[in-house]
Amino acid sequence: MAQTEKKGGLLRKSSASKKPLKEKVVLMYDEIFTTEDPSKCNPRFWEELFLMKVNLEYLEGKLEALDGEELMKIKDNINCLFQHCIQALGEEHPIRVVNALQTLCALIRGVHQKNKSTSGFDIINMLVGFDKAELCMKNLMESLDSLLCAEGSESLKSLCLKLLLCLVTVTDNISQNTILEYVMINSIFEAILQILSSPLSRREHGYDAVVLLALLVNYRKYESVNPYIVKLSIVDDEATLNGMGLVIAQALSEYNRQYKDKEEEHQTGFFSALTNMVGSMFIADADEKISVQTNEAILLALYEAVHLNRNFITVLAQSHPEMGLMTSPTSPVPTTPVTPLGTTPPSSDVISSAELPLDADVQTSNLLITFLKYSSIVMQDTKDEHRLHSGKLCLIILTCIAEDQYANAFLHDDNMNFRVNLHRMPMRHRKKAADKNLPCRPLVCAVLDLMVEFIVTHMMKEFPMDLYVRCIQIVHKLLCYQKKCRVRLHYTWRELWSALINLLKFLMSNETVLLAKHNIFTLALMVVNLFNMFITYGDTFLPTPSSYDELYYEIIRMHQNFDNLYSMVLRLSTNAGQWKEPASKVTHALVNIRAIINHFNPKIESYAAVNHISQLSEDQVLEVVRSNYDTLTLKLQDGLDQYERYSEQHKEAAFFKELVRSISINVRKNLAFNTMSQELLLKEFSTIS
Repeated sequence: MAQTEKKGGLLRKSSASKKPLKEKVVLMYDEIFTTEDPSKCNPRFWEELFLMKVNLEYLEGKLEALDGEELMKIKDNINCLFQHCIQALGEEHPIRVVNALQTLCALIRGVHQKNKSTSGFDIINMLVGFDKAELCMKNLMESLDSLLCAEGSESLKSLCLKLLLCLVTVTDNISQNTILEYVMINSIFEAILQILSSPLSRREHGYDAVVLLALLVNYRKYESVNPYIVKLSIVDDEATLNGMGLVIAQALSEYNRQYKDKEEEHQTGFFSALTNMVGSMFIADADEKISVQTNEAILLALYEAVHLNRNFITVLAQSHPEMGLMTSPTSPVPTTPVTPLGTTPPSSDVISSAELPLDADVQTSNLLITFLKYSSIVMQDTKDEHRLHSGKLCLIILTCIAEDQYANAFLHDDNMNFRVNLHRMPMRHRKKAADKNLPCRPLVCAVLDLMVEFIVTHMMKEFPMDLYVRCIQIVHKLLCYQKKCRVRLHYTWRELWSALINLLKFLMSNETVLLAKHNIFTLALMVVNLFNMFITYGDTFLPTPSSYDELYYEIIRMHQNFDNLYSMVLRLSTNAGQWKEPASKVTHALVNIRAIINHFNPKIESYAAVNHISQLSEDQVLEVVRSNYDTLTLKLQDGLDQYERYSEQHKEAAFFKELVRSISINVRKNLAFNTMSQELLLKEFSTIS
């Protein structure tokens, strides 16, 4: 018997038969694509259609092949198909429901392809017709809501979420997607929360639910009242918020694990051997090849939760086992191809393992630690546009955290100590820190480490000014909290001071190049004022009196950099150029630093001359400092412990609009309906009563 092959909805025998046979479902689609009502000749047409296995490829292809005019001719049949799909969602037979959901996905995607062309007809009119749109969309949303909240099939829930993601991302700019008005009116917010609060549903659908929520929150968020924003801001159910936190933690943890695996692969591979042979000259190139796609969609969800919901802050510190340390299941895990940003859900083994009870032998972690590790990877390389956006979003999230009183309370809590292994960029002049030597410290130390790491590693020609400003602002906000609450943090402040001084040195060395693109005086003023904060209020939050002495030692030791900065800003503030005003602000801000240098330097020189010492040790300089504080006069500077609070709408609207657009395009591009293979669904619903 000749073997039968299937291709593009056609059935043909491998022997040379002249007319290929079409699948029945394809013949039925063809009837829909005529101007006649298909149910005229066959009253059971729609009933039979939803018992047929959907051919997504053929249906979408057929829609895309027609021009706008041709599509308008069959608009009544398209409307009819859409309405019958919605009716089928209320059927008892799951096969009909599955086929209806998949058909709706194909219809929405196919009609969207036409909408991008010059024909200019409206998607809603083409799918349902303006006259019936309100009722049809209400019925659709109610059916999806019922399916998502029902006890039934997980496969159906998955398809419902895929359909909703398809609806939301049908246009690049989601705020121009008029279909979403119906998703606003007929809210599915409670259904999303139910998925996140149930461990089983969360494991299966948490990722899609969180991404869907993040996108819905961004629909016309600046132009009108978005009910999803309002509702997300008042959620206070612990199980739901923890569920959302777990989904985000798992996705970020999966990224961290993939990066670590690639890093280890790199170190043990051929390139590593070659690098060892020829020295460290290739170290930067070697590291550039370690690339795992960033996940902006899940970061956006974290941002919206932190920014909108004060109760979510508690979730950041919620302890769970270190996900990377959990033992993998013995059954093989199917490999998934790498997909672009914001689309790859974490593998189910990571999700299930994270919900195991805490074990005394397993290192505990929390969402904040996972996020800090993720940030340390993403912020290493800001040359790539996606990583630059990711890095910026990480810093915006940290800004929101640094402003929150409760977040600061647990960041600085001495009873909540963690060992946080941040990723550090390979650099020729420093050795890689051993993971085992990391001390257990309050979480704020890891945040400060991350900021110091960024400051040290991004002084380059393509200077990321915006990220540096955000970085310094985060440090400032943390210091304001420490000053206000008199928190004496045991931290290696010298590393921060050294990084800040080197940053000033870099700005001066590259003055001409940088001034062509940036106002470097804004950043210089922020750095100088951080030192002013330490000088003026350091005695209230530095851990010991000797720490305050060390601050003075660093300023005196590196006085040449401050002298050079003063010369530069003085030169520019006395000229009538565009930088006159910003440079003069730095001149005034340097008054106390210059007072310290001018007061102590002669005393140190005198001490050296009297004791016949050509070069003083650190202890000797500190002795001079301690014995001459009483004759030092400093000016009190106002507003050092004040800052402007973060505001998304006024300053970040353009960034978020572009970010959401990018996420929408990628979610749509990678929406995988084929993961819901018909064979699996048929197996699940093998009995049709």
